[in-house]
Amino acid sequence: MTAQIHECLILDGEETSMAFCPPLPKGHPRIIEADIDKSDDLVLYSTACWRGYQGTWEIRDGRFYLVGLRGRFRLLGEEPLLADWFSGTIRIPRGELLVYVHMGFGSVYEQELHVRIIKGEVVASRIIDNRGQTFDRWDLGWRNMPGGENRFPGDDDW
Repeated sequence: MTAQIHECLILDGEETSMAFCPPLPKGHPRIIEADIDKSDDLVLYSTACWRGYQGTWEIRDGRFYLVGLRGRFRLLGEEPLLADWFSGTIRIPRGELLVYVHMGFGSVYEQELHVRIIKGEVVASRIIDNRGQTFDRWDLGWRNMPGGENRFPGDDDW
């Protein structure tokens, strides 16, 4: 598996990214499968985006919203969609890339902001400082295989 493109995130009004891919709800009437249009962006149809789409999300007023989709899905309507189907932790990289991992979302940055969300509501956040630590690329790669790439050490302790 190739390193995956990040999801887009608007946090405190600023555009950033998530080294994470929240699931989309199955059968939601505002999320539709779109005809594939490779002119949309070729990276969305490459090994760097196995999911075949990229979401834009926003954290605003303590809530987590889906605000756009491109690639194989589209979000209907103009209003943001409260991600009340999602509970988990999102990982927001900050600073310089320290360790590149050619697997999933395994690359390591100077800092990570982890935001804990329960049913679309932000309940906690913390900053992880990775500077000065050693990382095993092999282990990071294995932990970032499909299905494991959205779990982060220590986040079950919240």
